[in-house]
Formats: sequence, structure tokens, C-alpha cells
Amino acid sequence: MNDLVSIIVPVYNVKNFIIETIGYVRAQSYTNWELILIEDHSDDGTGKLLTEYLDELQDDRIRVIWLDENAGPAAARNLGVEQSRGRYIAYLDADDIWEPDKLLRQLGFMREKKAAFCFGNYEFADEQGAGTGKVVHVPATLTYRRALRNTTIFTSTVMMDTEQIDRAKIRMPDVKSEDTALWWQLLRSGYIAYGFQETLVRYRRPVKSLSSNKLTAIKRIWALYRKVEKLGVLYSGYNFCFWAFRAVRRRV
Repeated sequence: MNDLVSIIVPVYNVKNFIIETIGYVRAQSYTNWELILIEDHSDDGTGKLLTEYLDELQDDRIRVIWLDENAGPAAARNLGVEQSRGRYIAYLDADDIWEPDKLLRQLGFMREKKAAFCFGNYEFADEQGAGTGKVVHVPATLTYRRALRNTTIFTSTVMMDTEQIDRAKIRMPDVKSEDTALWWQLLRSGYIAYGFQETLVRYRRPVKSLSSNKLTAIKRIWALYRKVEKLGVLYSGYNFCFWAFRAVRRRV
């Protein structure tokens, strides 16, 4: 059985975090993984730092795909999936944090549930990565209709089984909030997302982002309802009310 886990990490201007993030992967108690770093044409010195670090590290489980121009997170993740060799796909953003048993525990859960699509709890963290105690708890399962009202699937908690979901279907569209668009797309096609209810991921959230980008988030989720999912105004508004309530509650 191919139980290799392919970990997909888009890398763009994360000089302050990328070495630490690689360390979280290498510290995993489950060791049958490959780490695919897609260097998305950073301009802050991330690429140079990455080259020097990996040359010294010499870990053949880690490889870098270098992009000639900035393509954005959706294209970077899609390329990573295309180049992956593992049965399982796991996403990790370059500034997020995995606890050492994340892969082991989540993979065991997926085997137990025979899940094709899995996501989990996560804890908000400060800029230094310390947990704040604010945890987002996920439901046991999530269907398409429920997901429209509850965008609680956090990318760095997601794992998929490519023996049940073809890689060709695991492509994030070129839209804002591309990750949510993919989750909805998969759920709409009939897959059920299983909620892994252990908190083994921390979402690093800089202080400056706490009060910013709220209007951007509202515009993005509305565009997903209307332009991507092509929902009517009333049904979009209905789902949006639930989304807004949960989004505020998660952050308070």
C-alpha cells in the first residue's frame, strides 16, 4: 500500500517562517512523506535562504519547484499536486504550524473512516506561533449545503486520498478564496468531508491582520456564491448570513 503523504507548500516571501515550517514537517512522528515546496518567485530573499538551507540539510524527501514568475497560491498548489507521488495529499501554508503527531493521527483517522476528504480543528496563534487558546472546532462531517453556510475548512488541516479522488479533480480554480472554491467543488460533486476533531494545527495570524481585510473577505465569499457557485441572490444572502455569524464567532 502506498501510504506516502505528499505535503504541498506554496512559498512566497516567507523568509521569516520557511525554515521553521520545514522543521515542523521533519519533526513529524509519521515519516513516510515528501515535502514539495513551490517557490513562487519570491523577492524577499526566501529563495536564496531556501537553497542554502536545503543544500546543507541534504534531505531527499524535500524538493523545490522553482517558478519563473509569480503565479499565486492556486497555481502553486496545483503544480505541487501534479508533481506529487503520494497517495495522500496534505496542504500546509508556509507560516502555519503542525504539531508532531499531525500526520500520524490524521492519517489513522482517515483510514478508520475510509475518508476521501478530511479536515480538522485548528488554533489561532500569534505572530510568534504561540497558541492563543482560541480553537475552531469542526463538525463530524460536512456536506455541500452545510459548507455553503460554514466555511470552517482550513487549508493547513486538509488531507485527501487520491485513490478516492482523482488528482485531476484536486485543482484550485483561479479565483479569490481558491481553497474554499475547491472544497465546495468537491462537496458539490458528492464527496463528504470528515472532520478530524483533534487540534494539531496552529494558524499564525499577525496582529496587523486582525482588523484588516474584512471587506475583502466579504467580497470574496459573495463572489464565490454568485459567480462561482452561481447561486441566486436570496439563497446567497441566506448562506451569507450564516457564514458571517460563524466568521465573527471564530474570531471573537
